[in-house]
Amino acid sequence: MLELKNKVAVVTGAASGIGKAIAGRCAAEGMRVVLADIEAPALDAAAKEISAAAVMPYRIDVSDAAAVDAMAEAVYKEFGAVHLLFNNAGVASGGTPCWAQSLDSWKWVIGVNFYGVLHGVRSFVPRMLAGGEVGRIVNTASVAGLRSSAMMAPYCATKHAVVALSETLYLELKMANARVSASVLCPAFVKTKIGESERNRPGAGEAQSGSPEFAALIRSLIESGVSPESIAEQVFDAIRGDRFWILTHPEFDAILRGDADAMLARRNPEPMLI
Repeated sequence: MLELKNKVAVVTGAASGIGKAIAGRCAAEGMRVVLADIEAPALDAAAKEISAAAVMPYRIDVSDAAAVDAMAEAVYKEFGAVHLLFNNAGVASGGTPCWAQSLDSWKWVIGVNFYGVLHGVRSFVPRMLAGGEVGRIVNTASVAGLRSSAMMAPYCATKHAVVALSETLYLELKMANARVSASVLCPAFVKTKIGESERNRPGAGEAQSGSPEFAALIRSLIESGVSPESIAEQVFDAIRGDRFWILTHPEFDAILRGDADAMLARRNPEPMLI
């Protein structure tokens, strides 16, 4: 898929961070862009900032299956097709052991990080296949979907699930000889607001208080991370290169290789933070 002008992209989590950068990159390609996010003021600001042939802001909670299906209907009614689908919305909750994380925290993170992706797949992929056009689904996981860290159980569990779902989706689309394919995005530390995810936590939920030291570590790693725009550039390189794995931080290659070697050697995991 080299010609994207006037094609249609849907981006969840589009009001900030990686999602906003991807939406901006879509606009730079001349695409019509649907910006989906739960955070209304930031969504409105992003829609005004992003210059595209057509921008459609859409406020949504991606953990709600019916809401995602309604968005798909609205998008197809407005544009008639979707060519790029970025299931990107994500949140984080960490700093406490898995047994101490509240059930509300588990449900919230699973709802956004995993079900948000699954709902996107279930609502859009059948429509994309029926349209018969070339397309691609990019699901945002994380390097935390390839290795596990202590004190981040909900986040790691959901990102591992997104990697597995994405790989399965890719294989099934290949088996169906579909003109639609899939990729999984696995970034490490990026300068985003994911460390401030609690701002979008449902009002009924009780905020999870974790280790201040852990929170400070995560903040420092995020602040020293790469720009969302550099991630968006790599995403589009992968789309044009028909690549499934989008591993944006090569400095983690040796770590991932070491993890695989340790598993094959039947060595026990070593305690680690990040």
